[in-house]
Amino acid sequence: MEIFRVDPESGALSESELAACEAAVKSSELLVIPTDTVYGIASVPFEPAAVQRLQGAKGRSEDFPPPVLVSGVAALDSLLERPAIFGAPAPLYEAARRLATAFWPGPLTIIARANPRLGWNLGKTGGTIALRQPDHPVALQILEATGPLAVTSANRHGAPPATDISAATAYFWDKVAVYVDAGESPSGQPSTIVNLTKLDAAGQPVIARAGAITAAEIRAVL
Repeated sequence: MEIFRVDPESGALSESELAACEAAVKSSELLVIPTDTVYGIASVPFEPAAVQRLQGAKGRSEDFPPPVLVSGVAALDSLLERPAIFGAPAPLYEAARRLATAFWPGPLTIIARANPRLGWNLGKTGGTIALRQPDHPVALQILEATGPLAVTSANRHGAPPATDISAATAYFWDKVAVYVDAGESPSGQPSTIVNLTKLDAAGQPVIARAGAITAAEIRAVL
């Protein structure tokens, strides 16, 4: 177990620390990383053993598939389903792209149809994937090094999310290979989750979890 403390002057990890983060996830180990909301516990999303380790540490079953953090809007092109309809892009993909362009990086998680060619086993997703780009320089630095990561809030299921590294280590200790300490979480509030695959009685996408981005702000973009 290692704890890397972000350099207060540069606000970044060193190249050797980034390499250690990358090596850990490539070995199906777990990371705890800072985000713009709360600390997250992370694994690679494409290795079943790593995802199972993540869910086991969290104390969750496959009924609670973790979201995936990405480094930018461009990730939608490979991760989401994009069937053309009479030569036009699929409406769900276009809606996801509008929301991501408007609110990323930031506290909005978007659930849409996953690219069926991915072959990732994140749990009982029903063919969907939840994506977000965090608005945190260290998180983005890590994602640029590792690629997309399956990330869920750093806490045991049902417990308060960790907003500092001491809370995260108290939850997981040696279950995690690398902890990245960037101080207190900026907001401590989880992201808003919008599910584009489900509509409410008014025909609007369902807000699966309320957060910093309001339903009115989402409707204004869609």
